[in-house]
Amino acid sequence: MNTLFLKGIDQQFGSLLIRLLPRFKNTRREFPAAPSFLFIRPGGIGDAILLIPAIQAIKSAFPDCHIEILAETRNGAVFTLCSAVEKVYRHDHFMELFSCLTKRYDCIIDTEQHHRLSAVVSRVIRSDVKIGFSGNERVKMFSDCVDYSHDTYEADSFLNLLAPLGITPPEKISKPFLQLPESAKQTVQRLLTPLQSETYICIFPGASIQERQWGEDNFFRLTQLFNQKGFQVVVIGGKEDIDTGNEIVKGNKGTNLAGKTTFAESFAIIQNSHLLISGDSGMLHAGVALNKATVSLFGSGIAAKWAPHGDKHIIINKQLSCSPCTRFGYTPKCPNNAACMQQITVQEVFAAAMSLINKRTE
Repeated sequence: MNTLFLKGIDQQFGSLLIRLLPRFKNTRREFPAAPSFLFIRPGGIGDAILLIPAIQAIKSAFPDCHIEILAETRNGAVFTLCSAVEKVYRHDHFMELFSCLTKRYDCIIDTEQHHRLSAVVSRVIRSDVKIGFSGNERVKMFSDCVDYSHDTYEADSFLNLLAPLGITPPEKISKPFLQLPESAKQTVQRLLTPLQSETYICIFPGASIQERQWGEDNFFRLTQLFNQKGFQVVVIGGKEDIDTGNEIVKGNKGTNLAGKTTFAESFAIIQNSHLLISGDSGMLHAGVALNKATVSLFGSGIAAKWAPHGDKHIIINKQLSCSPCTRFGYTPKCPNNAACMQQITVQEVFAAAMSLINKRTE
């Protein structure tokens, strides 16, 4: 559904509901021995993945607690890869949403950064403590508000939501923090048998919008360079990436698995690779969560917020005057043909990848 339309619905309908609902006042701060927590996380898989360290921090602080998630269909499967999560509800499935709405929790943590309807849902579900980001009238729905900044790495922003509970974020996020099922690993082992090689580069060419696309021709020429160095390529993605994947491996040494794997299986492909090359995407965050080396291509997205940290990651960002232009999930149509992405050369991506590979073999 159109992002602008959804933003309009949220602003009008969400604002109206917030005005109608009374301001929330918490009635209790002391939790029972086994408190119950609900995390609300709408959106894509990237946010979902980067929320997991905060979930694990809650479990560490309250070992006997019960943690549930209110997500949606497109990101709900991510939370099944976190052992601390006991149940996942999807708000776009009415009966699951209804079941969640009728429950009671000791604490609800709304991880949505700006939109209002998730705050309304947080207010409606019974709990004594409600935590969320400030920024607009949604603050009325919470007992505790935390400031949000586009200049803070997203995983750290989520960890900051735990401050009202007295939980201090770790100095360094432990990795890997995704737990892949054995069935996914076995399926991937079977799918990769035709490669007859354990040496491959994983490429995710997908992008939700045109402004984040690097182009199949660039990925095709990049694959040729990898082949010359003895590396094969495995392309991952959704069904919408099948044709692109076919073009990337055509005449090259590689395998296109786009549209053929689940989230967990795609993550297993990343886990077994030398490194991952991706734009600003959920798959990039999966690579980070699996502690794999990555080369990421940034343009419209905010690198301070989304780019991975550490010496295992190289971020290529041309830092044009018009970028980044994305705010709260919305990217305006680019009048410059996504110059921020098109100015990234095949040679500099290849050089970045080889420097990480060489560092690994030193």
